[in-house]
Order: sequence, then structure tokens, then C-alpha cells
Amino acid sequence: MKSPFQILPFQDFSVDLLYNYLQLRSEVFVVEQNCVYQDLDDKDQKALHVVCLEGQQLIACARILPAGIGHDAISIGRVIVKESFRKQAIGHRLMAYCLSEITDRFGPQQIVLSAQAHLEKFYETHQFRKCSEPYLEDGIPHILMTYTPNS
Repeated sequence: MKSPFQILPFQDFSVDLLYNYLQLRSEVFVVEQNCVYQDLDDKDQKALHVVCLEGQQLIACARILPAGIGHDAISIGRVIVKESFRKQAIGHRLMAYCLSEITDRFGPQQIVLSAQAHLEKFYETHQFRKCSEPYLEDGIPHILMTYTPNS
């Protein structure tokens, strides 16, 4: 059975998939979370993008940024599961896929993410550890978390 996950550099997006990807990010981060912020931050062009499709529908996504783009280490961000697909462990599968792809492509190394504070326990299940006090990012409490292989 084919994996629902794919990883794409920015330039490999089809026009339709890019539209759906940006639409999902806006749907969750701007509308659902009632947060006005600039999602298009000039980092997408440098990122690897993980997408999860059910048929032709985009149901989850994340982006992997190289070290030096936002953080000193490789980072994972813009992690989303479409609201109607939550509570099905897709987010856990998405994170496991991201971690596996990073290890396969770049070797085992530290990974960071800026997590919404209420998702701390979710990321802890993937071996991320809190390494900052809460801070506001776009008006939402976040914490910095790190993953260290074999920790």
C-alpha cells in the first residue's frame, strides 16, 4: 500500500497542491486559531514540505527547515492536521514521518520546533523536550522544544 505521505521541495509542488497546502495553513493558523499573522514568510522556498493526502484531499502537512533558517538546528514547523481528520493519530504518523525523513536525509541530529504550549505532551510522545519558558508568538503561547536522537 502506498504511503499517504510525500516530501517535496517547494519547486515540486503542482499549482493545485500548492493552493491546497496554503489554503489548509490559512484555514488552521489564521481562521481556526483566529490569528492574524504573515504565514508566507519566505522560508517555504528553502524548506522540504511533508504532505499527507487521502485520495486527492490534503489532510495534513508540515515543513522541515534546514539549519540556519529560523533556528541553528534543523526545525519542523507549520504542523497541521485538517480539523475533520483529527483524533485519528494522523498527527503522530506525520511527526514520525518527519523524524524518519530527517534522519534518512541528514543523519541523526538535534531538531527543534516552536510548539504551541498546549501541544507539549503531543510532542513529548515524539521525544521532544521543553527547553524554554512559554513565550508569545503571534499572540499564542509557545515553547521551544528539542529532539536529540537516542535521548
